[in-house]
Amino acid sequence: MRYIAIILMFIAGQLCVNAQSDNETITIYLVRHSEKDLASNNQSDPQLTQCGEQRSEALSKFFKDVNLENIYSTDYSRTKNTARPTAASKALDIIDYNSQDLKAFSKLLIEKNQDALVVGHSNTTGVLAGLLTGKVIGAFDLDIYNRIYQVVINKKKGRLHLFHSSFVCVD
Repeated sequence: MRYIAIILMFIAGQLCVNAQSDNETITIYLVRHSEKDLASNNQSDPQLTQCGEQRSEALSKFFKDVNLENIYSTDYSRTKNTARPTAASKALDIIDYNSQDLKAFSKLLIEKNQDALVVGHSNTTGVLAGLLTGKVIGAFDLDIYNRIYQVVINKKKGRLHLFHSSFVCVD
């Protein structure tokens, strides 16, 4: 009986260690906003195109079974509308962040220690992924919309995985 009690205590201890290590790992997804309306009268804050709206819905389906605790977006229509379908499906609010201070934002994401989606721009998404992983990653071309950066952070060290969505716009 004593032997069984020792084994049970060992198993319980291992479960606690595994639970603690799970809390030390978070996943942050970073995407650029979907296609914006280049013919818009409001060039500083254009809406999404029909294709952009479709891509945003497709992103929501991509994240359907992904744990997300926070969704962040810059304060632009195109980023918020990209995040909106995923936020609605997860019953989460969209939290604004300042794309002008990505260093501070990257530190905040790590300190919050929560799984998150971040919607940004072609000149911020790769840069933020780089800050989270300790790598230098720059902006990418304005015609690229299919990248999904997955940053897995364990014990405050990040590892980057780059996915390319297979989304095709339906006219």
